[in-house]
Amino acid sequence: MKTTETPAHDFGLTLGMLTLRIWLAVRALQTGLEKFAGTSAGSKAVMVDGAPNSYGLSEATTTKAYALSNYQGVPAPLYEKFAAEPLIPNWGLDIYNIILGPALLILGLTLLLGIATRFTLFAMGLLYTSLTFGLILIKQDAGVAWLGIHIIMIVAALALAKYNRFAIFRGW
Repeated sequence: MKTTETPAHDFGLTLGMLTLRIWLAVRALQTGLEKFAGTSAGSKAVMVDGAPNSYGLSEATTTKAYALSNYQGVPAPLYEKFAAEPLIPNWGLDIYNIILGPALLILGLTLLLGIATRFTLFAMGLLYTSLTFGLILIKQDAGVAWLGIHIIMIVAALALAKYNRFAIFRGW
């Protein structure tokens, strides 16, 4: 006997899919954006009794800044560890270092907008799987576990894809 779902049940699953889509998209967008983060050094006058001192004393300050010149797809400490791994060729690591940030930004944006959601989720799953491969090699078990949770969320979103009502190119 075939069961029919009530419209309220469909709406709940639609909201569930939308929530997963937004979370995964924001996660990818923010991670991709952080690849362009750096620090800007400066100085400010030392305060004495709540007012700038008259002696010319200053202290160093740093602020977070985003710029294309700050781009580092793979953080330097991890890059060095990956470069020492025989299963990761240097040319592959160099390519990955270049494309990781833009890939995260593109996947996050397409998922947020609902452009080819199934394909985007699958590509995001492949990207997180590739990140997992690298973290396994350098024995970063906590990172592997976190990426495993991301994969579970992607699988859940793919399972709910038929309830993806707010999307462009819904069939993909």
